[in-house]
Amino acid sequence: MIVVAGEALIDLVPQGAGALAPLQPAPGGGPYNTAVALGRLGSPTTFCSRASRDAFGEALLDGLRGAGVDVSLVERGPEPTTLAAATIDAKGSASYSFYVDGTADRLFTAPAALPATTRALSFGTLSLVLEPGASAYEELLRRAAGQGLFTALDPNIRAGLITDPDAYRARFKSWLPSVTLLKLSEEDALWLGGTPREWLAAGPSAVVITHGGEGLSAFTPDGTVYAVPGEGVDVVDTIGAGDTVNAALLHGLAAQDALSAEALAGLDADGWTGLLRFAARAAAITCSRAGAEPPYAAELGSM
Repeated sequence: MIVVAGEALIDLVPQGAGALAPLQPAPGGGPYNTAVALGRLGSPTTFCSRASRDAFGEALLDGLRGAGVDVSLVERGPEPTTLAAATIDAKGSASYSFYVDGTADRLFTAPAALPATTRALSFGTLSLVLEPGASAYEELLRRAAGQGLFTALDPNIRAGLITDPDAYRARFKSWLPSVTLLKLSEEDALWLGGTPREWLAAGPSAVVITHGGEGLSAFTPDGTVYAVPGEGVDVVDTIGAGDTVNAALLHGLAAQDALSAEALAGLDADGWTGLLRFAARAAAITCSRAGAEPPYAAELGSM
């Protein structure tokens, strides 16, 4: 079982050019997209969050169930669902304006226990920024690491919501001893500062950096760097691409029985190259269609 912890929200995706283009609501949020992608790939997955009882909240849970994701760890509340209004540039890259005040996912509280079959937990995005929920997710991350579980972190920086960048960067560094796999985009890495070598020295067993259409790189503690190119595709938009990479990495590691710090550190060149190519292929499919629509296992074939 892979547990994905973090927010579920509604993306408002423009259906044309210009600031006043019609907006189509679609399920979203980095952790939510990761959970759906894992479910579609066939990994046993549980989503851990807090969702509204409003119509959007019901739609979000329906999307998880439809992907085969267990929602027994999702709290419910009367607060509204978080909204993210997307803007798509000429290259298909998305930026967001968020509506987060008083929303349900901010009030998350950590569960007393995780499923007994849990092998890994995935964290990231807004859930580790917005209080009071951020502290509860942080507690869950540290507790999971203390229990020896595999932990994955994708900070997925949304700078407009981070009121004190220096404090967030310090907090990010404090998480690293509790992280097994750190995945981040090239843009995230530049914003955070530091290098893969510095992050690896703080705790993770591997760091994966995405380079948009140029592919992915993996950095390991022994100084080895593995890299694969991106998959050529006609990009509709990049919504959910990084989240699909998260899911593909976790799914691929589970397939190689590598969801532990020791197994990850021991992954060989063939293992890493196959894993990164699988993630690049999965992300390309997501980019080829509008919104966060990660692929199903049948669309990808074997790793």
